[in-house]
Amino acid sequence: MIKIALTGGIGCGKSTVCNLFNKQHHIPVIDTDIIARRIVEPGSPALIEISKYFGDSIVLKDGSLNRKALAEKVFNNEDDRLHLESILHPEIKKVIQKKIKKLKSSYVIIAIPLLIETNQQSEYDRILVIDCKEEQQIERTLKRDQRDLDEIKSILKSQVSRETRLKLADDIIDNSQSTSSLKEQVKRLHTKYSQLANNKPDTD
Repeated sequence: MIKIALTGGIGCGKSTVCNLFNKQHHIPVIDTDIIARRIVEPGSPALIEISKYFGDSIVLKDGSLNRKALAEKVFNNEDDRLHLESILHPEIKKVIQKKIKKLKSSYVIIAIPLLIETNQQSEYDRILVIDCKEEQQIERTLKRDQRDLDEIKSILKSQVSRETRLKLADDIIDNSQSTSSLKEQVKRLHTKYSQLANNKPDTD
């Protein structure tokens, strides 16, 4: 099975592309954002460890993670961010591996928004980058999220540059055009990945 890491900046359309692979071509998608939310549910070992390090202020009265408070603590603090990653990433990887072992498909898409920022590229067979212009990222995020312009620009600055992402990509989907163009690009890559999987020795 070929493991495709799908990534891209905020507002590039990663979820849209994942849905196209899943709904149109029946390819399983593992979303690390969903996994990350589940492993910090109230009472979970990961949340307990996070609260020990960051303090009780990152836990709400109902026992759930105060995501905003945690984000504020790690956003401009490299040491805190790295410590948080050291708690979350091993747990996320365990869940990914369990999910992959249950699959029978020729390839799988693993959506990892901060793949390059967290230096996980070498763990996957191919890197698929979803790309669009920065103005489009801002416009789409403004429509989708309850964030103001300054916050979105700040997030963009915290992520690796578009140029870096494109340089590290094995495959690129241009999501700056029409929906039909997007579907056609996904269709072409599905054919490509299926062929690559058929020619790959079974080492999993």
